Amino acid sequence: MKVVLLESLAIPTEILGKYAEALRQEGHIFEAYERDLDPQVQIARAKDADIVMIANMPLSGEVIRACKKLKYINIAFTGVDHVDLEACKECGIQVSNASGYSNRSVAELALCMMLTLLRNVPQVESRCRAGQTKDGLVGNELYGKTVGIVGLGAIGQATAALCHAFGCRIIAYNPRIKEAPEYIEQMPLGDVLAQSDIVTLHCPLNSSTRGMIGKDELAKMKPTAFLINTARGPVVDSDALCDALNSGKIAGAGIDVFEKEPPLSPEDPLLQAKNTVVTPHVAFATQESMLLRAQIVFDTLDAWLKGERKNIIL
Repeated sequence: MKVVLLESLAIPTEILGKYAEALRQEGHIFEAYERDLDPQVQIARAKDADIVMIANMPLSGEVIRACKKLKYINIAFTGVDHVDLEACKECGIQVSNASGYSNRSVAELALCMMLTLLRNVPQVESRCRAGQTKDGLVGNELYGKTVGIVGLGAIGQATAALCHAFGCRIIAYNPRIKEAPEYIEQMPLGDVLAQSDIVTLHCPLNSSTRGMIGKDELAKMKPTAFLINTARGPVVDSDALCDALNSGKIAGAGIDVFEKEPPLSPEDPLLQAKNTVVTPHVAFATQESMLLRAQIVFDTLDAWLKGERKNIIL
């Protein structure tokens, strides 16, 4: 089999080399390239591949259909909305992801954003560097707050566990009642939004979640509440969020994901909105999570080569 990795997995070269050598020892061909978004470059690199590996690089139907030998796409990412799954179905291509590698890293960034907003960290740091004091910027504790989790998958439950350890009340919405620890109270989305001091999003992007947090949903939140989005940008109506922030309908937001993948224009409305903490899609990216991701993705590949399936998407 010919295996083509179309973008870096952000692991040390020597570790990637060990994985590649193990494949070669089994008689497979392994080629690795740096990320290139040009579909023609992707086609040139993958046209003879039996297996393509990517992380969060978009992979279009044009590329998928042009790779006539392609049998399997191994996605080193949790979300798969950047891959044309309809083209995969059409071509009979199997797809897996690397679910589980970033559970802790995403949950920790969500918690970090909560604490940063509650304690006014950007504002007080700026004051400190300018030789000023905290006057007017006394923050709040996370302890005792009601945290609403939207999406009770592995990342949502990891975030709930961290917030529970901080002494928070945990409420949650999931489209179907999920088996979860007893300290998580599950209820309809509207109730979660209305009761929460902090709402944190941990749902996938699909037809049912696209735009699920819009003007009407934001209006249900407390004016003192914060919204955290480390899920997918299009889950939130960004125009409605900007309006809610700038008009004081909610108190602030922590945003790691946007409707387009960073880099963003400095004039992007969300970057200009009031009381936001913004990061360029980094929640998944820690040294530990990248190593775990590589372990998962090559283990999934090894299983597929042996006729077994793990982390099945298609």
